[in-house]
Amino acid sequence: MERKCKNCGKEIVAASKGMCVTCYKRLEWKPKKKICKRCGRERVLHAKGYCPGCYNFVFHLAKNREETYKKYHNISPELYRKKTQSCIICGFDSVVELHHLDENRTNSSENNLIGLCPNHHKMLHHTNFRGEVVSQLKENGFLAL
Repeated sequence: MERKCKNCGKEIVAASKGMCVTCYKRLEWKPKKKICKRCGRERVLHAKGYCPGCYNFVFHLAKNREETYKKYHNISPELYRKKTQSCIICGFDSVVELHHLDENRTNSSENNLIGLCPNHHKMLHHTNFRGEVVSQLKENGFLAL
């Protein structure tokens, strides 16, 4: 025997509190809120103790980064990680950017790529400091323009 939703009037097969699933979720269903393990906010949790935003950040960020390496640099994630382990000038290893020695973004050969910290990368692209960084690169055995 089919019944009608008491809220919207649609015919329903099974109902909770006399409503269809859509109306029940919108009007009656109140999921429990808990503290997210990552952000510490009280939210309806998605999975594994994370709110939806933190879950996506934690579990999908690595995939997104790898797609970015392929899309923008046309290189494998392994090569990107290898080249950006540390700055070749100062050894800084927390934030390392990829630089093309010939400044041609389409030339992604392994010997054309180096890792630079943000400071040295910016200095290399700034006319006032370019000579200083180029000389340091030449001292380390890299040919730079």
